[in-house]
Amino acid sequence: MEEKGTRTFVQLVTGVLSQGPILYSLRVDGSQNWVAGCESKESLELADISVPGYIEAKPAAPEMAFELFSMAPSYDSLAIQRIPLRTDIIQAEPMKTLAPSKSKLSTIEAKRIMSVLDEAIQKVELVTLMSYVESHPEVLEGMFPEDLVRAIREHLDIGQVLLEGASILQEKQKQLEEEEEAEEAWCQDRLLSIELCRASLGPLTHQFRDSTKAILRLLTNDSQVITLLQMQAPGRSPGAQRLLDSLVELRGFLFEKLLTSPMEVKEKNQFIQDINRRNERNQEVIDTLQAELAEVLKNKESEVEKENFVIQELKNHLHQVFKFSENSLLRTKQEAEKQQKVDYRASQARLAKIQQEFLALRTQFHNLVMENREVEQALRKKKYKVETEIENWIQKYDMEMSEKQDEFEDLESIHKEEKLQLEELKERHAVLVEEFAQIRAESEINSKKRVEAEREMVRMVRAATLIQAVWKGYLVRSMLRSRKKKRGKGKGKDKGKGKEEKKAKGKAKAKKK
Repeated sequence: MEEKGTRTFVQLVTGVLSQGPILYSLRVDGSQNWVAGCESKESLELADISVPGYIEAKPAAPEMAFELFSMAPSYDSLAIQRIPLRTDIIQAEPMKTLAPSKSKLSTIEAKRIMSVLDEAIQKVELVTLMSYVESHPEVLEGMFPEDLVRAIREHLDIGQVLLEGASILQEKQKQLEEEEEAEEAWCQDRLLSIELCRASLGPLTHQFRDSTKAILRLLTNDSQVITLLQMQAPGRSPGAQRLLDSLVELRGFLFEKLLTSPMEVKEKNQFIQDINRRNERNQEVIDTLQAELAEVLKNKESEVEKENFVIQELKNHLHQVFKFSENSLLRTKQEAEKQQKVDYRASQARLAKIQQEFLALRTQFHNLVMENREVEQALRKKKYKVETEIENWIQKYDMEMSEKQDEFEDLESIHKEEKLQLEELKERHAVLVEEFAQIRAESEINSKKRVEAEREMVRMVRAATLIQAVWKGYLVRSMLRSRKKKRGKGKGKDKGKGKEEKKAKGKAKAKKK
């Protein structure tokens, strides 16, 4: 169970650093309280959560996050008041009965889980500080290493290109939605261009993600740069700060769950069942008290009726007072009307004086308009002349740019043709090289065979010569022996012997051939 939970949690934390911003939360042991989960860059599919103590996963608010990555893993009790609830209720004090018996992790899997989460917190902290560097690029000059500055600038350029591509895609989609009644061919072309634009955004997204990982790798390799960045950045946005707070809270909660043994979980469940039974008994007492409250309310109704009678008498008295106040109000109104007439006469006199001043100012305004009209005409002529010159320059610029564009397209077509020819020549060269190698190998093999054949022929000739020499020596010796033995015999025998020698010589020549 712990190995499966470890593997699932490592996948969860890995998704935090590689995917888009979606936050997930976990529910503990059937409780109604949802606690913080983790963030991702695009879309994090959270499934088969089997960390001990975790029962269910659910998408939560995208603003939850993590702060300190050096928090000490020491919790004496389950801090229930630290768990963010979905509704505002009175926070309960921690119960000593549910406190874990251990204060340190004992298994390697648990330690690995905590180390992975600590590393994720550190990387999230660095990523949240990068927004300050993006909004203030001047801090890069002379303060960070050149490779880091280069990586950050490439990251900013990729982000700008990605934003421009996304804005272009949104504009095309908006135009397509506004012009739904257009021709079908035009709509298909527009849809094709939108698909091509969307396909071009995929590599940019991967490049943006890879550049973010490269910057994190460079930052983690240099602790001085991290310290300098933390000193320069004034702070994080509220959403990023909440993200870090929630991650630290998740770390503490996960640490407490890893310290809890199965026996302690069983004891906690038993404790919760006892509390539920106690709650049922309390509910029965509450029902009894509610019945008593209903009886008390009935008694109160009779008292309220008596109070209503007193209120009615007070209303009658108030009506009489209201009539008296109406008479007083009428007298006050008459006096106010008299004062209004006096003020009206005074205001009429002031109005006549103001009208005279208005006429004088109007005459002065007309004179100023006549004086400045000539100046305005001269300025308008000058403005028209400047606009004409600007328009001419723009036309000239457009013509030159069109010529340059045509020339560039011609050169590009020539370059493509030459490139194709070069590819063909390379292919032919490769084929010729291969054929030359084969021919050379065959010639070497043939030369070796020819040399071996010549050597074999020389050996055979030498052997034949040696055999012939031995055979001739043998014949000569045999002839000499036969002559010594038959020297005393007749000529007939000598003739026969001569014939035999001729036959022997003929046989020797035949063998030699």
